Amino acid sequence: MDLYSLTITQAHELLRQRKISSLELTQAVLERIREVDGQIGAYLTVTEGVALEQARQADERLRRGERVTPLTGIPFGVKDSIVTEGIRTTCGSRILEHYVPPYQATAVRRLLEAGAVLLGKHNLDEFSMGSSTENSAFFPTRNPWDLKRVPGGSSGGSAAAVAAGECFFALGGDTGGSIRLPAAFCNVVGLKPTYGRVSRYGLIALASSFDTIGPLTRTVEDAALVLQVIAGQDAHDATSLAQPVPDYAAQLQRPVKGLRLGLPREYFVPGMEAGVEAALQEAIRQFERLGMEIREVSLPHTPYALAVYYLILFAEASANLARFDGVRFGSAAQQAQTIPELYLETRGKGFGAEVKRRIMLGAYTLSAGYYDAYYLKAQRVRTLLRQDFERAFEVCDVLLTPVSPGVAFRLGEKTADPLAMYLSDVYLVATNPAGVPALALPCGFSEGLPVGMQLIARHGEEALLFQVGHAYQQVTEWHKMRPALGR
Repeated sequence: MDLYSLTITQAHELLRQRKISSLELTQAVLERIREVDGQIGAYLTVTEGVALEQARQADERLRRGERVTPLTGIPFGVKDSIVTEGIRTTCGSRILEHYVPPYQATAVRRLLEAGAVLLGKHNLDEFSMGSSTENSAFFPTRNPWDLKRVPGGSSGGSAAAVAAGECFFALGGDTGGSIRLPAAFCNVVGLKPTYGRVSRYGLIALASSFDTIGPLTRTVEDAALVLQVIAGQDAHDATSLAQPVPDYAAQLQRPVKGLRLGLPREYFVPGMEAGVEAALQEAIRQFERLGMEIREVSLPHTPYALAVYYLILFAEASANLARFDGVRFGSAAQQAQTIPELYLETRGKGFGAEVKRRIMLGAYTLSAGYYDAYYLKAQRVRTLLRQDFERAFEVCDVLLTPVSPGVAFRLGEKTADPLAMYLSDVYLVATNPAGVPALALPCGFSEGLPVGMQLIARHGEEALLFQVGHAYQQVTEWHKMRPALGR
């Protein structure tokens, strides 16, 4: 097996036994990036010099046996909406094209302290606004399974990089499916943790009450190893949870027999592609064979989830993006003569069409006369969505749903129809207003393209998601399949 195709667990064992070095591992992945990223476009910035130096330091830690973790010497990448000290962070936007942060995101800092090796920054939809990674101001990312199709978004560069062997794991951001949709489209694992489980410090905000940082990996076990490092309270983030972080790896092997698997009837409705539905039904049968009890449940306010999500998202995005004005942040228009001209020219040229659309919709939502009718009402229905999940978990332990009604769509297929693009997230957005954790993992293929399923648990129960997802991966092979790229 090529070194770049290993899982974190496999690579760590080889490093621990001194059969390979982190430098060899890092060089193999850098060569893989050179080989295939011209086709895929997963990276906006590759930090080769930084990575090689960090790999040498990791080898020294391994040699001495000091402060060694399962991530020591393991190369990873970061979605370019998560700031990296001294390394360009663009958010996929021209307005931040030359921004070099003077500070480190907490999740990145914790990974580097654990000895992981930073390869670079991944492409994304501009300011995480999109479901296809076609809204990047620089170039689209392509799906490693079919270069004519999207990888999903907005963390499409991160998912494509993991799938293509361009890193062992990645950090993504999930505001309404932005980790889970690309994970499903690219046949990798993606976790949206409980809101507050991972510090948001250093994540450039889209919708502050929805945003989460989470891992994209090749296996559920790997996702548990990454979350172990990045989770935990952070003094820089007042919304981070003051709760102990469980030992996720220690709970992976627990049996799932007797656990109750809930199927929300509102998610299994007409409109799903036949191949996707067949893959999900087979996954359900597999869980039955593992001894889980299957129950139908209801999340009655699901039909309102998409509207609630986007109304609140637009409002919070409009407020959060006000800071990018050419004065505080962002590339400034050079010819402006007045402050109003500076704002208009900087934001007019610096933001793409989708970002402008959401800023305007958000401003409208928050304007006098419409605040109560839209934003305040959406917040009230948000409470109902959360209560739906609470009631469902009274009769089941884990929920299973589709990730998407279809497989990865073609590049350009939905760019002219924003509403069609928004509907790509129809199965994903309810978890963010509710704050519950959700895990996407491979469960089959339809017409040669990956299909993913989503597992959802109560607040703070990522360990249960890992337990159930890992049990599934012990009896299936979908997550082991790799796209045919390069030589």
